[in-house]
Amino acid sequence: MSNWQIPLSDIDFDGDEIVAVEDVLKSRWLTMGRVTQEFETAFAAYTGAKHALAVTNATAALHMACMATGLGPGAEVVVPSLTSVASANSMRYSWATPVSADVISEDDINISPAAFESLITEKTRAILLVHYAGYACAMPRILELARKYDLKIIEDAAHAAGAWLDGYHLGTWGDVGCFSFFSNKNMTTGEGGMVVTNDDALYEKLCLLRSHGMTSLTWDRHKGHAWSYDVVDLGYNYRIDEIRAALGMVQLKKLDRNNALRRHLTQVYRDGLLKIDQISVPFLDHSGTTSAHILPILLPRHLSRIHFMEQMKSHGIQTSIHYPPIHKFTSYREFDGEAASKKLSMTEDVAGREVTLPLYPAMTDEQVVQVVDAVAHSLSSILDMVR
Repeated sequence: MSNWQIPLSDIDFDGDEIVAVEDVLKSRWLTMGRVTQEFETAFAAYTGAKHALAVTNATAALHMACMATGLGPGAEVVVPSLTSVASANSMRYSWATPVSADVISEDDINISPAAFESLITEKTRAILLVHYAGYACAMPRILELARKYDLKIIEDAAHAAGAWLDGYHLGTWGDVGCFSFFSNKNMTTGEGGMVVTNDDALYEKLCLLRSHGMTSLTWDRHKGHAWSYDVVDLGYNYRIDEIRAALGMVQLKKLDRNNALRRHLTQVYRDGLLKIDQISVPFLDHSGTTSAHILPILLPRHLSRIHFMEQMKSHGIQTSIHYPPIHKFTSYREFDGEAASKKLSMTEDVAGREVTLPLYPAMTDEQVVQVVDAVAHSLSSILDMVR
């Protein structure tokens, strides 16, 4: 499947996933039904959330969260620039305005609470935060600020399935939490996502938004619980299917074990990377239990990242970037204006130096050592060329 000696990520699928999918196919019910409900119940119980709704992907989850919390034209939403563009796109779908916030430092590349507070205006209605790489944002402080300024909190927990802080699962601290089950995530259904909330009113809104604003679903009518339906609001087709829900059930059972393996491999990485003077490793001193979704490093300033990644490729090792900052994209330059580089100086510094190394549960300690050795050799080769 790959020419890489060590790919960036890999999935943990075996016979259990095959059996789960076969069972759905044999049932002849493929749309959202019993298996989806079981998946939602299991995910809610796992995270400690009161409600969970399975959806077609995390972007849909984020859009639903923005709509359910009342964001719309004229509303400003603070969001980190160092994230997937889906985080900011979701609020634009509801005609809200994204306002980019800086990260804390190169040691903690999550959103800065101080930067967040400095951006609050009379138009600010929410913060959409991201638990980068599965490491918790400063949630106690962010909660204080949200209460102080009467703001909603939407958690982009795409990286954070199986991550905890102070006894609470990430994604359950705010008003709505959104998870991704994309193919490179800690648990995957190929495409797919989940929305969680502890708010009954928000849950009812989310249910309507997921399926065309309809008051009953096909499964309800199939089971004889309803004979017709009303459409009471504008909604979307953000439903998941039974096949992906079945995959999700199996993957959820593997999550704790696989996350423990990720955390172990992350420590092996750190033991080796900290011996390389020029490399910086974020989140070394971080509270909470991480999902260890990805392994980011920061290269020395003024060193060519492209040359470094090409050198890693020559060693057969795949790398990536997480992420090009949103405020630099052509489609987003209008929102932060000419002052963006000044107010987002730490984000630009980190984003220009970040490289993501391979990390997945099936990696061995020996493979991690191989990657670390390749990092040292690649760095040395580039420095020799510029001397």
